[in-house]
Amino acid sequence: MKTLLILGAGTGGTMVANKMSQHLDPDEWRIVIVDRDETHYYQPGFLFIPFGIYGPSDVIKPKRDFIPRNVEIILSDIEVIEPDANRVKLVRDNQVINYDYLVVATGSRIVPEETEGLKNGAWRQNIFDFYTPDGAAALRSFLKFWKGGRMVVNVAEMPIKCPVAPLEFLFLADWFFHEREMRDKVEIVFATPLPGAFTKPRASAILGGMLEDKGIHLEADFNIGGVDSDRQVIYSWDEREINYDLLVTIPTNMGAEVIERSGMGDELGFVPTDKHTLQSQKWENVWVIGDAGNTPTSKAGSVAHFMLDVLEENTLRHMEGLEPLPKFDGHANCFIESGFDKGILIDFNYDVEPLPGKFPLPGFGPFSLLQESAANHWGKMSFRWIYWNVLLKGGEMPFESQMSMAGKWA
Repeated sequence: MKTLLILGAGTGGTMVANKMSQHLDPDEWRIVIVDRDETHYYQPGFLFIPFGIYGPSDVIKPKRDFIPRNVEIILSDIEVIEPDANRVKLVRDNQVINYDYLVVATGSRIVPEETEGLKNGAWRQNIFDFYTPDGAAALRSFLKFWKGGRMVVNVAEMPIKCPVAPLEFLFLADWFFHEREMRDKVEIVFATPLPGAFTKPRASAILGGMLEDKGIHLEADFNIGGVDSDRQVIYSWDEREINYDLLVTIPTNMGAEVIERSGMGDELGFVPTDKHTLQSQKWENVWVIGDAGNTPTSKAGSVAHFMLDVLEENTLRHMEGLEPLPKFDGHANCFIESGFDKGILIDFNYDVEPLPGKFPLPGFGPFSLLQESAANHWGKMSFRWIYWNVLLKGGEMPFESQMSMAGKWA
């Protein structure tokens, strides 16, 4: 019997398990998925926890609820991956799994230790992240009683998971402080290593204009060198300093430790991956989905879903002795919550930056691209139901994996 082994039961791994279990004959194939714990997190929901929109219980469900019955689940840390030998060693019971095909869906993680001084003394006191459930919950407790001052939101370095999340946090913070009638008591600064508000020029100009309209100061090209928590400043390599009363950090994002430990990653621990086929650049029976790879697209759940159809088809083609097709175009689709019950939608890929227009139906929408609307807000808020009930189960969505120019105004 042959084995398809999936490492990681987050968004990407769970979708692959659901899809591949529909294609592989259980008399010929064993499908195994390995993860370290039972809990599945709806990670886009972390953004809403600091502002009391969601509670921690709103973003968790058991992973087993979304894994098909014909897929074997093993709960264990991974000691090492040995792709040259087609095997993985687990921590639990020193178990070894030999595989014929491997799907790496190990995701990414924040590594605050990469920034000097970030975790010295004031971590979770007046320095917080919101990329983890614990960090988001701690920040919620802090904001509940904060009387105001200077809040600095800092991105340590790119790439990061969900590149629009820092902007969403800023927009929601502006709304939150207005709601509490203390916006005039809070100075908000966004320090980013990017030359503007976002990675794509047209969207960056629009989003940067929104920051300016909301009175949020943008400190661009800020490459953080470290944090001095005694003086309450962050400093850059070019010797700029920004003082803070509250620091909200998006720390360095890296791949899973096991990828680094196994010698499979680049300098940030992401697996070098063919950006169009999603096949490992080194091992032809290893495939990569979601945040685990170094494909130059957004690390977001929607991207993993767009990757899914391509990975599914190419893995099945390879099993039949056929060449994989270069069909993944880097498609990313992100709702950006902008506060006051409005949102923005961007849709882009490797070659086409976000453009204005209507989505998914040309001329009708109901969602507006690169423009604030109430419909976009409700699209963002309804996505949680879609995630749990459709996307995570590998269900069909009303648009193709490849980006379409239909409805866009070039």
